Amino acid sequence: MSVALSSGVARRRSVWPAIRGWLFIGPVVLGTLIFNILPLFPTIYASLTTWNGLGTPVWVGLANYQKIFSGRDDVLLISLKNTVVFTIGYVPVAIAVGLGLALVANQQLRGIVAFRALFFLPVITSVVAVGIVWRWIFSSPFGVMNWGLAQIGINGPRWLGDPTWAMIAVIIVSVWQVMGYNMVILLAGLQGVPQELLEAASIDGAGKFRRFWHVTVPLITPTIFFLSIIAVINSFQVFGLIYVMTGGGPGSSTNVYVYYLWKEAFQLREMGYAAAMSWLLFLVILGVTLIQWRLGKRWVHYQ
Repeated sequence: MSVALSSGVARRRSVWPAIRGWLFIGPVVLGTLIFNILPLFPTIYASLTTWNGLGTPVWVGLANYQKIFSGRDDVLLISLKNTVVFTIGYVPVAIAVGLGLALVANQQLRGIVAFRALFFLPVITSVVAVGIVWRWIFSSPFGVMNWGLAQIGINGPRWLGDPTWAMIAVIIVSVWQVMGYNMVILLAGLQGVPQELLEAASIDGAGKFRRFWHVTVPLITPTIFFLSIIAVINSFQVFGLIYVMTGGGPGSSTNVYVYYLWKEAFQLREMGYAAAMSWLLFLVILGVTLIQWRLGKRWVHYQ
């Protein structure tokens, strides 16, 4: 009797930690299920219809996907190309700038806390406010950017009016907005580097650059890997700055994929085609992320 009673108490004690854990994570899991996962299923049906968002959807089967993969939609191909250009220009620069700021923020200097807070402010600033301010900064010929270039004898370009410079301007602003976040994440990685390894390398005669390249960088590759995945995903979903600063122009030079998807859905009222485009975007991001995970095994070093 006492043995059975003690075993029952032991079972209850072993179950309680699991129940307590689910009580903590339950709201997050439930919220993710309701607001992130379940809404995916209606988009599958919508992608197989033609629908203006108001009337009754008309079943068209795989017609929307056939239009996507047939190559008949020239604007779609342009938006994909622009998205790839943005990704190539944005991801490495954003991580490099964040690493540079993290190296500065990791120094024991007076006022370094204010430095960290100042560079993190763009992360928590509304993307609409950021786009409006930078649109004024890049305006030609009266913007602050061209005024500053004129002071050193450089005739600034038409930043948002030239097809070549418009994408560069958007990349600059995107890097500026995310550099504080990258700085904080990389700063955490830098502060996790064991000091004894740096001291051992210094005793062996390694200079600052060699210690950084051969000791620090390999140890923060997991952090860089994490940021690279997040940056690539964000670059494929860029919308706010494009909408506020350029509207996809001039011409189609900044008409990225998500902006074109938005136009199809909410301007042209092609909800079915936009839903099919969203699933293509999901598959592309999933494929790129899997490739990154595969390649990460070659250069990411875990302690």
